[in-house]
Amino acid sequence: MHVVLPDGTRLEVPAHATGADVSQAIGPGLAKAALGVKVDGRLSDLLSEVPQGAEVTVLTRKDAAVADLMRHTLAHVMAQAVREYFVQQGYEAQTVRMGIGPVIEHGFYYDFDLPRTLTPDDLGAIEQIMRRIVADDLELRKYELPRDEALERYRRTGDPFKQELIQDLPAGEPITFYEQGGEAGFTDLCRGPHVPRTGVIAPHFKLMSVAGAYWRGDERRPMLQRIYGVAFLTKDELEHHLWLLEEARKRDHRKLGRELGLFTFSEDIGAGLPVFFPRGEIVRFEMERYVRELQTRYGYQHVWTGHMVRESLYERSGHLENYADVMFPAMEDEEVRMRLKPMNCPSHMTLFNAGHHSYRELPLRYAEFATLYRYEKSGQLSGLTRVRSLTQDDCHIFCTEDQIQAEFSLALRLIREVLSTYRMTDYRVQLSLRGAEGKYVDDDEKWVKATAALRRALDAEGVPYEEASGEAAFYGPKADFMAKDALGREWQLSTIQVDFIQPARLGCSYIGEDGDKHVPVVLHRAVTGSTERFMGVMLEHFAGDLPLWLAPEHVRLVPIADRHLDYAAQVRERLLAAGLRSEIDDRSERMNAKVRDAELLKVPYIAILGDKEAEAGSVSFRSRKEPNRNGVPLQAFVDELAALVASRSAQAEEDAAPA
Repeated sequence: MHVVLPDGTRLEVPAHATGADVSQAIGPGLAKAALGVKVDGRLSDLLSEVPQGAEVTVLTRKDAAVADLMRHTLAHVMAQAVREYFVQQGYEAQTVRMGIGPVIEHGFYYDFDLPRTLTPDDLGAIEQIMRRIVADDLELRKYELPRDEALERYRRTGDPFKQELIQDLPAGEPITFYEQGGEAGFTDLCRGPHVPRTGVIAPHFKLMSVAGAYWRGDERRPMLQRIYGVAFLTKDELEHHLWLLEEARKRDHRKLGRELGLFTFSEDIGAGLPVFFPRGEIVRFEMERYVRELQTRYGYQHVWTGHMVRESLYERSGHLENYADVMFPAMEDEEVRMRLKPMNCPSHMTLFNAGHHSYRELPLRYAEFATLYRYEKSGQLSGLTRVRSLTQDDCHIFCTEDQIQAEFSLALRLIREVLSTYRMTDYRVQLSLRGAEGKYVDDDEKWVKATAALRRALDAEGVPYEEASGEAAFYGPKADFMAKDALGREWQLSTIQVDFIQPARLGCSYIGEDGDKHVPVVLHRAVTGSTERFMGVMLEHFAGDLPLWLAPEHVRLVPIADRHLDYAAQVRERLLAAGLRSEIDDRSERMNAKVRDAELLKVPYIAILGDKEAEAGSVSFRSRKEPNRNGVPLQAFVDELAALVASRSAQAEEDAAPA
């Protein structure tokens, strides 16, 4: 047989050649350095056969893709170490039952059913055993077993999880195993790929945490213990990753929310239902006011459609069939079944249907800040970034097919302006398409039209994008904006979706230029997604030090003595008149303590008011944004801060300061 090398060279190799055979045929030096291969662009290992005619690239330690081979083998090394650790403690090996151990971004995990609960101290001991296994340089071997023999192996060891995995494999699917260290070592049911031996694994790995995880993600199934690890090719990469994790812990929006007095969760109210203190409500209000004003400038009209909808509307739209698992249960009013609203589109289409429309009225843009309710699983809830009540900056644009490009362009400009204001300029666009599996409305013609229209819109705007199969909404494709925050973490924020399906199902129509009825196209568009989630992302992006216009308190007034309280009140009145939020700290604490408390709340400006300031009508201030200043005329201070707030420019705060 033959394979093709990256430069196009045709290489003859023995029939059933493995990746190792290919590297050996190229040369002994490469064979010695080889750690894996790519076969037709897909990551594979030296132990697996290479198909006839495949394009093969041999991978060495210089190739970044090798990290995933090492991570996968480390998952097996960890499983071997866990079993050995519990045997050392006097447990039978059969009491350590194993689920799955895949590669994830930056590392790996493995799920275990163990005879006792792990503690953080256990992880250090398990990691030491892992390092010994790596140093032992155990050779890996890949082999297949017939289905019956594979099942019998796990029946003997009493492992129901591996039995279930084998039973779920399609008939005819090869059942492969990877063994390390011979029969006396460790063997796992696995498709691969792996490195050829444990000794080539870079030592830059660390076990991070243990968490509960339902078997196969099903909350009705057994709860297992999942051990997470990270692994990198270099020490610098590992240290940088650990620094990012520590920085992320400091920036955790849940921690910042408590420290800054923004929001809380209460079991009395319910899981996933955040409530906001006055300071947090100010941030929410400013975020929504900004988008509302911008949308108005861009020609969007704001509507309101309430919190509940008859279930029958969701039957017609297709949401009940495709979305019921995240809807709260129905409430019955005599014979009418009502649902808390999980999305706005059917309500906006109903609003559209309440009038008669001509093509001259299109495009019609309905925007709404609506609180929606989604029954997220309790294990998936995460602070503000995954909640059960969310306020969405939603919009539905009713237009003709010929207007899709112009409306996409308008929405794109709006999204770019908002992300730029929040200093989220590093983002990519993902074209989310229908997949072979999943819940999608069965209408191939409309899917083809919607997908083609969205591609044309992206191409016309010169927007580079990556395709993601299986990520579309059930009714149409979408362009999702994946933005990176200050730590390089990626968040899905904005979205523009093309929908040819729901408007037809809900009877939307307009009178065209030809005098006949036509079904409009609907573009679904969200700029920041949900207020709650975006607030959580922003808190972490800015480490709680929000831009001046978003800060719940612009200025903290600190009178040095009680005799300066009257002047502080005058200053506050001037600030409030200019739309600036301020508070007077009139406690009997020392001035330094008051300043420290304001700094902990990350108040952007702290104005110190004493005899000199009262006599001169000035302020002396400390700032998180610029060098400290003394004796600044009050009106100049007020005017400059008001201009900074009005500009909503985080950059302006760095470039300008009160004179």
